[in-house]
Amino acid sequence: MRLPLALLCVVSVVFGTSAQHPAAVAAGRMATHPAYLAAAQAIDRDYDRFISELIALTEVPAPPFHEAARALAFTGLARDSGATALEQDDEGNVLMRRPGGRGPLLVVSAHLDTVFPEGTDVTVRRAGTRLSAPGVGDNAQGVAALLALARAMDAAGIRTSGDVLFVANVGEEGNGALRGVRHLFTAGRYKDRIRTFIAIDGMGSGHYITTGGVGSRRYRVTFRGPGGHSYGSFGLVNPATAMAGAMQYLSAIEVPASPKTTYNVGMMGGGTSVNTIPSSVWMEVDLRSESPDALAILDERFKAAVSRAVDDENQARSTEEGQVSADLDLVGERPSGQTPVSSALVQAATAAIRATGLQPVYGWSSTDANLPMSLGIPAITIDTGIQGDRAHAPDEWIDVDRRRVVNGLQRVLLIVLSAAGLES
Repeated sequence: MRLPLALLCVVSVVFGTSAQHPAAVAAGRMATHPAYLAAAQAIDRDYDRFISELIALTEVPAPPFHEAARALAFTGLARDSGATALEQDDEGNVLMRRPGGRGPLLVVSAHLDTVFPEGTDVTVRRAGTRLSAPGVGDNAQGVAALLALARAMDAAGIRTSGDVLFVANVGEEGNGALRGVRHLFTAGRYKDRIRTFIAIDGMGSGHYITTGGVGSRRYRVTFRGPGGHSYGSFGLVNPATAMAGAMQYLSAIEVPASPKTTYNVGMMGGGTSVNTIPSSVWMEVDLRSESPDALAILDERFKAAVSRAVDDENQARSTEEGQVSADLDLVGERPSGQTPVSSALVQAATAAIRATGLQPVYGWSSTDANLPMSLGIPAITIDTGIQGDRAHAPDEWIDVDRRRVVNGLQRVLLIVLSAAGLES
């Protein structure tokens, strides 16, 4: 039976720099607590089941806005694990509550959805310790981790200071606009009780803590015009030309390196045929920034770019049959926010990571944690330490080497228990 790596490295927590914070001291003590050690050993024993559930979840498609089948599969696996306090809310999130004492409620979440459209082959292919399939790392392994963590806590008979709500949520990817966690915090029945939030998302080395949420706005811009025959109506205004101009003007916008601010045209389409001036074309644009103010400035400059491109086209060609116009539809928005490194949650996670022999790194990303951060609720995003590559690509893969997986899940367990606390 493998002992948790935290037991071997706990001295670095107790006497390290972050031990000055009470939350770090508590995490150091948690690393040698009998309850944690028992749960960590249960993680080790549970390895084969974790891999089996990871594969099973990956092979249930979960395209954006169509997560119901995977939610049902997760619910079945949770029941098989002995979970009884299970429910599905109105948005489609699956909630698995572990009762605790009267302390604050902690949410531990992982998103069910993937970026891949309906019809994608999600069959898992295995070569040694490598598993390859769309969504296997982002984020089926995170969802499977929820089950493994809950089982380990049950096996050790752990009672936390407050309830722990494990959430397999919808709507994280693409234009989901964080609808799952948005519902959780604004309309769900636990919305007024949640005091701390931990998201498990993606692949990594186990040392990265997302403490900053990158805000974003996503637009679908539809350019319209009279259309016509490419030869017979040549000279009329063309929506495609206006769209190309808007892309050029967008690409010329200078954005700050700090706070990091970005833009991207990710999708485009429209038209009728190669020999037809289109009556309608569209593009989808992603605007992001670490700063709400910088994002607002970019947003205004982008809108000005679209307007300028439309005006250019209407002045450059004939509007005899009608003008070109553009409609901007906001299809997704993520708020920005930040959890201070000095907060109890980040300090507890820092100490737990150091206890397993790693040096934590803090940074920014766009995850489900954005929403609680924007509300001032302490929130972070972590990974399981399961390494892989090619996220969001059809050949996405992870390495499920037993030692790395077990150590990674034990690390996540230590972070969760350090954040939740044990009932005294």
